[in-house]
Amino acid sequence: MRGGRSLAEALESHLAEWSQRTGIAVEVWALPRGDVPATIARSVMAVVEEALLNVERHSGAGTVSFAVTVGAGGLRLTVSDDGEGFSVPRERGGIARMRARMAEVGGSLSVNSVQGEGTTVSAVVPRRKR
Repeated sequence: MRGGRSLAEALESHLAEWSQRTGIAVEVWALPRGDVPATIARSVMAVVEEALLNVERHSGAGTVSFAVTVGAGGLRLTVSDDGEGFSVPRERGGIARMRARMAEVGGSLSVNSVQGEGTTVSAVVPRRKR
């Protein structure tokens, strides 16, 4: 990450700044411990930035819940909001960009949304076998 910061430090800083700027509360459930390879960290940050931009522009949310964990299965990211929800469109715009960033590092992305109940963006980057 930039300036020698870990992914967890970069996420904490970005989430705090975003929450202060937008007035949308952020609940952080988990941040990654230890090192995350730089290519994966950059892709995760890009997905987080796009997901938060979509929350800010479209959701009407009051709160975003956020978690990034690293375990035996790899890295798992979840960003959920309590906004208006939407009908998930085909591969366009922000969703297509997030999916492409995950594909670059061998990961996958899913978006689940229910109108009136919010949206959840989930990404998984499997642990690579050595």
